Amino acid sequence: MKLAKIIFAGAAALAISSAALAQQTLTGTVTKVDRVNATVAIQQTQKGTDGASTGGATEEFKVEGGLLFDSLHAGDKVSFSATGTGAVKTITKIQKQ
Repeated sequence: MKLAKIIFAGAAALAISSAALAQQTLTGTVTKVDRVNATVAIQQTQKGTDGASTGGATEEFKVEGGLLFDSLHAGDKVSFSATGTGAVKTITKIQKQ
């Protein structure tokens, strides 16, 4: 019974930390805006690479309606928050830098 409580507490802590990571603010450069499909591709800035010319992986995100989508263009530097897992991620907040 004690072992089950420990396992349950660990699983709960993992779920809470996963939710917190899902809402962290990320930064990157917009590489593509697809207004027809309401998606935007962003090359994320790697942490700890100030001044480096190599960027992180480029990912495609769905955009919630009305989130500066019409004013985004390729080359814009942005900070954003996204939710979702696997292949489907949705930007919940985005701001030009």
